Amino acid sequence: MVRIISPHRNGNLSVMPLQEFVLDGFGGGPQTQALLFALFLVLYLVAILGNLTMIVVITLDACLHSPVYFFLKNLSFLDLCYSSVIYPKALTDLLSSSKVITLGGCVTQFIFISLLLTTEGFLLAVMAYDRFMAICSPLLTLRYPITMCPSVCARLMLGCYCGGCLNSILQTILHSITFSLPFCSSNHIDHFLYDVPPLLKLACADTTINELVLFSICGLIIVGTTLVVLTSYGYITVTILRMRSGGGRYKLFSTCGSHMTAVSLFYGTLFVMYAQPGAMESMEQGKVVSVFYTLVVLMLNPLIYSLRNKEVKDGLRRLGQKHTAT
Repeated sequence: MVRIISPHRNGNLSVMPLQEFVLDGFGGGPQTQALLFALFLVLYLVAILGNLTMIVVITLDACLHSPVYFFLKNLSFLDLCYSSVIYPKALTDLLSSSKVITLGGCVTQFIFISLLLTTEGFLLAVMAYDRFMAICSPLLTLRYPITMCPSVCARLMLGCYCGGCLNSILQTILHSITFSLPFCSSNHIDHFLYDVPPLLKLACADTTINELVLFSICGLIIVGTTLVVLTSYGYITVTILRMRSGGGRYKLFSTCGSHMTAVSLFYGTLFVMYAQPGAMESMEQGKVVSVFYTLVVLMLNPLIYSLRNKEVKDGLRRLGQKHTAT
């Protein structure tokens, strides 16, 4: 239960339970809100259609039934769910004078955001490991179909979800401690989604420990998975540069470049948002960064993987030909 401190006329303080918050979102008049609604709606629809297309193509095209596309399909599924946890509510708020979110809604959104965001971070690390196994060692490359068989891929994917669930549970427990802080006569959160940093801005008490715990956990996950990615792609880059075939080198750089682009966008914005204590002193800056990693990156992922990947483009072409033939 969140409790808010309210002053009496005699100067004494009383504590009242708080059942809901107001998400202030972005400032501006009706025209600004309408413009933002149109922009977010277009980006959200592109993200939905792009990720759905990737899921359908990879599922229906037998040529794409390999480990790298199995993980890519799960990445699209996570992006689809993640954007849908946030933006239907955000779009509704842009057209509404009442931007209220209940305490239960706050907790539900927070749980799913923590789960999906962490799972995606682990998945990107697994995808880098998969490329390392396929490219770097001749012995590993020969054994790749056995080493990365469907059951192993499924277990790795399950491990990503388990890691996401574990972090979500831990963050929720810590979040209940945050709710025990006294809040100073306001239930207005200066954000378009429910998140811990803007909530801590409302607290009357010292929140240094809360911030350090949050940044330590998030920083550990971000830095840990980033090291896996950087190590894997360090070996991959050296292996590709040693290749004599220019065509093979270009093909591998093109495939791995898509993943590295997606990883850089994802981890770069998350590091700015969660892995640096005091980095988001400006809530306006925080909202812009949040839009980037909760929508723009999710919209760009399917475009990056489809436009830079010949096999995906061929899969789209084959699917289109089948549809035309029927």
